[in-house]
Amino acid sequence: MVARLFVVLWSTGFIGAKLGLPHAEPLTFLSLRFAIVMAIIGAWVALSDARRLTARQAADAALIGALIHGVYLGGVFVAISLGTEAGMSALIVGLQPILTALIAGRVLGERLGRVQWAGMALGVAGVALVVARKLDGGVGDWCGVALCLVSLVAISVASILQKTRAADHPMRAAAFVQFAAALAVTAPVALLLETNRIAWTGEFVFALGWLVLVLSVGAITLLYVLIRRGAASNVASLFFLVPASTALIAWGLFGETLTAVELGGVAATALGVLMVNRPGLFRLPGRG
Repeated sequence: MVARLFVVLWSTGFIGAKLGLPHAEPLTFLSLRFAIVMAIIGAWVALSDARRLTARQAADAALIGALIHGVYLGGVFVAISLGTEAGMSALIVGLQPILTALIAGRVLGERLGRVQWAGMALGVAGVALVVARKLDGGVGDWCGVALCLVSLVAISVASILQKTRAADHPMRAAAFVQFAAALAVTAPVALLLETNRIAWTGEFVFALGWLVLVLSVGAITLLYVLIRRGAASNVASLFFLVPASTALIAWGLFGETLTAVELGGVAATALGVLMVNRPGLFRLPGRG
């Protein structure tokens, strides 16, 4: 149940970005979001008996926050502002399970069986098919793809760091430090390169409120809970479900479409998820 809720909530992050970005530049938008989240979590920490961080824990939290909020979200938001579809950005960063599994194999000793690796390969092929078709059709460009790839690396590394170095951190205090570090990444760039103008429309206020409360507070907390509960590679494989969920929401809200071939690519990612998470369904008796 927690995993399914996380997938739906995480998918809406791409939608919220596309909804709000016509009214504010990407890093200005993110900096405002991070500042509000810091105020909320900071008040929560101050008014509760939340444990404080040690200096080492604070340093770890800052690194993770800079990666998972500053770099990952920064890359996705800038890509979407440049014309990359919400669904395409979700597809590209949906490759996270591949990088996470490779890193986890070396760092955590987690091993994937042949069926799981085949599922990963199938999922990647599906993602690649959709992205290639979209680019050939003139939707998005390689700059947006490159930014999403940077985001992919950032969130993959951050997920492993969260598992290996921050699993026992006090969650509320760590979250405050993470968003402070993210703000330190985005705000200077926004001040240097953007006009910082915001159109305070109802649509923007709704998108900002949704991203602050539902994504930055709700979905991120669920992500860390899932990482603590399960193997890092299995948690990461949930991200293969996000592109299909995002594509469905983007189709309903923005009219983003997928051809029959592209739908086949999305279906391949879903099958890949099933193979990674339930490899026993695909094993022959006596085979690994």
